[in-house]
Amino acid sequence: MDSFVCKQCGRIVTPDGAGSRHRNHCPQCLHSLHVDERPGDRASVCESVMEPISVWVRKDGEWAIVHRCKRCGHLSSNRIAADDNPLKLMSIAVKPLAEPPFPLEELGPDACGGQASEGGDAR
Repeated sequence: MDSFVCKQCGRIVTPDGAGSRHRNHCPQCLHSLHVDERPGDRASVCESVMEPISVWVRKDGEWAIVHRCKRCGHLSSNRIAADDNPLKLMSIAVKPLAEPPFPLEELGPDACGGQASEGGDAR
């Protein structure tokens, strides 16, 4: 595999440290390029930047990054590499908890299984 320059952050990305022969995203910002329609086919004409939007854990316990193309919305999944930025990975993993898709304050005290007393404490 050859080195490349990340189109998102400008970092020079080398195959060293990836733990794999295949490097398809930047280890710093985790962005990729939309070059495949199916893994490895290099058939996409889009070639836009793909942003990391989520992570998931495969059956074997291996983590993978979900990327979404900024231009066409195509989704793909790529296994993480040994030298991927762990802080960025964790940031993506906890994003649904830190920024839920609904307002938590509208759930009220009963949503957590507790009952609010007159003082406002759930017991």
